[in-house]
Amino acid sequence: MGTYVNPGNKRFIQTLNSDIYVDKTGLISNLNAMINTEQKYVCISRPRRFGKSVTVGMIGAYYDKYADSRSLFENLELSTVENWDRYMAGFDVLRIVTTDFMKIKNKKLTIPEFIENLQRKTSGDIVKAYRDVAYDDEEDLMQTMENLYQEKGNQFVILIDEWDAVFREYKDDPDGQRLYLDFLRDWLKDKQYVALAYMTGILPIKKYGRHSALNMFNEYSMVAPLQFARYTGFTEAEVIKLCNDYGRPFEDIREWYDGYVVTDAVPPDPEYRLQRQSGEKISPRKWELYSPLSVVKAVTSGVNQDYWNQTETYEALSDYVARNYDGLREDITILMAGERKKIFIGNYQNDMTSFNGKDDVLTLLIHLGYLGYDFERSEVFVPNREVMDEFRASTRAGEWSYLTRMLDDSGKLLEATWRLDADEVAHRLEMIHDRVANGTYNSEAALSYAVQLAYYGAHNYYILLPELDSGKGYVDLAYIPAPEFPDKPALVIELKYNKSAHTALDQIRDRRYPDRLEHYKGNIIIVGINYDKEAGSGDYKHHSCIIEQA
Repeated sequence: MGTYVNPGNKRFIQTLNSDIYVDKTGLISNLNAMINTEQKYVCISRPRRFGKSVTVGMIGAYYDKYADSRSLFENLELSTVENWDRYMAGFDVLRIVTTDFMKIKNKKLTIPEFIENLQRKTSGDIVKAYRDVAYDDEEDLMQTMENLYQEKGNQFVILIDEWDAVFREYKDDPDGQRLYLDFLRDWLKDKQYVALAYMTGILPIKKYGRHSALNMFNEYSMVAPLQFARYTGFTEAEVIKLCNDYGRPFEDIREWYDGYVVTDAVPPDPEYRLQRQSGEKISPRKWELYSPLSVVKAVTSGVNQDYWNQTETYEALSDYVARNYDGLREDITILMAGERKKIFIGNYQNDMTSFNGKDDVLTLLIHLGYLGYDFERSEVFVPNREVMDEFRASTRAGEWSYLTRMLDDSGKLLEATWRLDADEVAHRLEMIHDRVANGTYNSEAALSYAVQLAYYGAHNYYILLPELDSGKGYVDLAYIPAPEFPDKPALVIELKYNKSAHTALDQIRDRRYPDRLEHYKGNIIIVGINYDKEAGSGDYKHHSCIIEQA
């Protein structure tokens, strides 16, 4: 019908006609439960390439009162839900892509100019669609929608794609950002003409301090997608089906593109309603998610490779990693070694510039899709091989040359461990200590972090099992040979802080930690490491080490 108002269903038809279509229409059943309720404000953030715009096209096709989309949905997942069509074609749809309003004739507008341009064009589209209404101000979007509602009772489903582009395109204009958030609040909050407001972008809603500027919105992000978890990316079952349809090896696709683990921690899906009514306990589910665009390209072409670097966010990754906020490089090194890192996400302000420490940067990388996040354990990790390639590419610059030295030293540390050369191991651990801040050595947990960093190169041969339950306690670090290196010895490492290496080794023996690795019996090395915060009298100052064959 119009460019922005009731744009129809052509985008969704195009999606349905594509070589690969994965049915995500079940998402609409959750939105239908929110129509004209206090929950009608929805902000869903996902990384680039996760189907945000496709989803917006699907939602618009369903609600658009002039789209005639019944035949498109009646054989899809949504149609299996009771009363699936109760809001179909029930509203005016206003679809906005914010980046469409940021330039005029290739001239980038200021944020006030952008807001004015957005209001003028969308309001004008409404006026064209409903010419028989008396409008007070045809360039004031809020007034135009209010006039239409008062005279005809028309309500809107408002779809805002790239809602967060202001925070990416105008990083250094906090006053303009506040003006934009004020505009969104004034336009949407407590307005009767809003039946549903659905925003999507990469970033969650910008916060000032601990409070959101748009507190009427319910947020669903890569950290906590809740009931929208299974619609955030391709699920494992969906990828297996695609691999079967195209004759592609699923294991290869999983290695390259799997790794985003999300939890529907509060799952109010329609299927749960009977369980809630009966009092049956509801357990949240975990979903293994895949990057949709990468899977589509890999399955259709048969080529598994890094499809990520075609997005704008690669520059952001390189920039933030290069800045080395608060010792970020050491954390990135650990993550690239296949380890996990516990972080606190609560202070992140949901923008591209307000960082108070490395946890904020790591939280941003979750939202950009460069890190996976374990909600239950508050840990980040590199999700898959494709993203690992992105990290490798971003760390090739000269300022990362120390990584080459670290890898070389780590290899020599591992060889010394295999030789049972405790003095050499202590010496090389001391070298690592000299390279990192002393603040990383203030507890046994911090010592574990530093030792994992020192054994970075071990991941070429081993799988690390931190805090392995032996039945009589937890092994600090257990390195298990990877299947392709069965000849390598298993390593059992116990760490002590301000005690002694003998105490560490005695604990390994007394609690019989090697028994947990019975499969490797006869090929196990046990290592006791102590760090004394007061420099000792020996050659290796703080570190002492004892190594034996188990």
